Amino acid sequence: MKTVLVTGASSGMGKATAERLLADGHTVYAVARREERMRDLAGLGAVVVAVDVTDERDLVKLVERITAERGGVDVLVNNAGFGLYGAMEDITLEEARYQFEVNLFGAARLTQLVLPGMRERRSGTIVNLSSMGGRVYTPLGAWYHATKHALEGWSDCLRLELAPLGIDVIVIEPGVIGTEFAEVVSGPMLKRSGSGPYAALAAKVAEGTRTMYESGATPPSVIADLIAKAITARRPRTRYVAGKYARMLMTTRKWLGDRVYDRAVMARL
Repeated sequence: MKTVLVTGASSGMGKATAERLLADGHTVYAVARREERMRDLAGLGAVVVAVDVTDERDLVKLVERITAERGGVDVLVNNAGFGLYGAMEDITLEEARYQFEVNLFGAARLTQLVLPGMRERRSGTIVNLSSMGGRVYTPLGAWYHATKHALEGWSDCLRLELAPLGIDVIVIEPGVIGTEFAEVVSGPMLKRSGSGPYAALAAKVAEGTRTMYESGATPPSVIADLIAKAITARRPRTRYVAGKYARMLMTTRKWLGDRVYDRAVMARL
């Protein structure tokens, strides 16, 4: 059994992943800013720690603790993230930078901190939660998609660097998953862009997002099962795709091109 660190474990895919890995017998460190929302995981046997992935001190203390208690991290699941939506023109660069701090640089710094131990043991797995949004795009999601596209490229380079050291890098690309994403995205998006030149588009994107999630989003447990499978595979894939719309949208863009994809996305709004 492995020692697994899961970020963003207070809800959604992170919590489902922690639950599944605990059930499989792994030692799980579940971390998020909202410690009170992980009490159920503590009841299941997880080590729950309040951590902000943008806080250097939090990350250093966390890795030092796991190293002292368990000898290091065998599997890092970089799940923490959020979606910043609104017209690119309406979002401040301060907000955009914070989006990158959470979705990319937090994962990168935590990875840097666990790698020395993995290199010493010549084994380990880094699991990065991207999105179908790391391969495709939607209107009013410029900064969110930028972070996920960056995470994809970062993961590919990292995979090549770490393969000779016995460390796997895996990218998970979920589609529409039953999480808080729609609620977290729509309200702030309408506040930023619900009036002015992008008002009509913002209203359509908000309604389309709600409809998409209400019409049968894939349960987070599907992603948790995928991660559980990936971290125990002898030769894991570089990417795993699951969830509503993911394969369809990525295939449309790949084989039919950007213009057809653009029309398909706008037609759904």
